[in-house]
This record gives sequence, structure tokens and C-alpha cells, in this order.
Amino acid sequence: MTAVTTVVIVDDETLVRYGFELILGAAPDIDVVATTGDVEAVQVIRSHAPDVVLLDVRMPRVNGLEVLRELQTLADPPAIAMLTTFDTDEYVGQAMELGAAGFLLKDTDPEALAEYVRVLARGGVVLAPGVDRSRLFAPRLPGQVPPTLSDREHAVLRLVADGASNPDIGQRLGVSTGTVKEDVRGLLAAFGVPTRVQLALRAAEAGLLDG
Repeated sequence: MTAVTTVVIVDDETLVRYGFELILGAAPDIDVVATTGDVEAVQVIRSHAPDVVLLDVRMPRVNGLEVLRELQTLADPPAIAMLTTFDTDEYVGQAMELGAAGFLLKDTDPEALAEYVRVLARGGVVLAPGVDRSRLFAPRLPGQVPPTLSDREHAVLRLVADGASNPDIGQRLGVSTGTVKEDVRGLLAAFGVPTRVQLALRAAEAGLLDG
């Protein structure tokens, strides 16, 4: 049987919640277990313990960043992608630093939305086309450039961003899990980040996941 990914949608606009629920509800492996506005968001998410949360970053009564911050204190926090109307939203960088695993525009292509949710559920990172990646992190210092990667390291990096586990990466690339672990460890050091999510974000910021 195919595993079902559970989702909670948080947005202050009823029409947005309904639209996302309708689109995702058509996927056989995704179950939208709840939709909610801003004030009740944390309570609803605690109650349903979903795999993925799609969270509006700008809400009138409760700031989406505050909801994100509180969700990160849960024993097993869900994968969270922020929703925004603006492709240059000033909160992109803050949300990523607080633990968000993605940023989606509210007019995201409906055909792509379900796959974005699947990537999030696998532990990957999603950045919808159009999101301003230059806001993900502080500007680079003069002379800072992305590390030069081998073909295999580049392939590992792309699969990490897609949420693949080390054994899955090894199987797809025809190398041992131990080799993948060493590659990932080297990539974390090269990019100067402690986690796989931050690694994927740095790679996206550097344009290494394009194409």
C-alpha cells in the first residue's frame, strides 16, 4: 500500500484554504486532515500531528513566523513550507533560518503542488519557481563562492535536496551507503552548514539545483 502523507493548511483566506485542499485532495497519497485560520493554527496542528504543514507567512492576527517558531518546539515537528503571494517576500530568509523547509507561492502550478508536498514529506526542500533565492541567506562576503563539486557530489546534493535517504542515494548512484555518508559529510563541511535542509538551501541559493 502507498503511504499517505497528511497535511494541514494554514491561511487566513478561506478561498486559499479551499483551493489548496481541493487540489491536494485529488492526490490518492495525500490527505488534507485539516485547514485552519491563524489563531487556531498551533492547536489544530498539535491535534492532528500532520506530516506536512503549508503555512501562510503573512496573517493579520498571528504572524506566520511566530507559528513556525512555536511548531519547531514540538517533539516531532512537521515539515513546513511557507505560503506567500510575493516572490520577493522579505520573510523568506527568516523563515528558512527558523526551520522552514520550503517557500511556495499561492499561485503555484496545481500540477506541481502535490509533488512539492511529497518532497517535503521525504525530508526535502521545495522552492517554487519565482521565489527570490537571494533572500534565503545574508549576502555572501567578498570572495565567497560555491565550492567546486565533482559530478557525484553534485548528484548527491540534488538527491539530498529531493529528500532521498543515504541508502536511496547509494542505490540510485551505484555506490555504498558509507560512501554517500562521507560525501554528505564533506558537503556539509564545504558549505559550512550543520543539517541536510540547510545544505539544500545553500545549494539552491548558489543555483546548484537548477536545470
